[in-house]
Amino acid sequence: MKKTNLSDYDPTQVPSGKEYRIGIAVAEWNKEITDALAEGAIDTLRKYDVAEDNIVLIHVPGSFELTSGADLMLRNDEKLDAVICIGCVIQGETRHFDFICEAVSQGVTNVAIKHGKPVIFSLLTTNNVEQAIDRSGGKHGNKGIEGAATALKMIALQKTLESKRQKA
Repeated sequence: MKKTNLSDYDPTQVPSGKEYRIGIAVAEWNKEITDALAEGAIDTLRKYDVAEDNIVLIHVPGSFELTSGADLMLRNDEKLDAVICIGCVIQGETRHFDFICEAVSQGVTNVAIKHGKPVIFSLLTTNNVEQAIDRSGGKHGNKGIEGAATALKMIALQKTLESKRQKA
């Protein structure tokens, strides 16, 4: 059976974010979509006890700039535990889509490795606007929710591993 809500997750597997500080970099391009994704992420972080003051939101011009935004956030706020990168790239008639999607996916990975902190890929890569709407709060869920849950889980994993290393 085909899943309709792609954002389903087990809420019992998501740790509290009470002690966490999380950045969110949001692309301005496809603003209606990215605002809905950001709202889903923020609501989820609040649901898991991340304090309002510990959610740091910035906007960047487009999806390509998400990695620079995440890097700037991590360089300028050492207390951040993770950054969620939120954007939306919709397939057009040129290969621009492919270049942007590949650059962002590689960039997110590079920023995470450089800073040693989770940087979450919440970039919609859709064939059309309808698919983007469906994945930003429509019938297929909200990728921003997924990004927030992933950030909380990855921060907890990192803290667990760091704690074990310190005890060894």
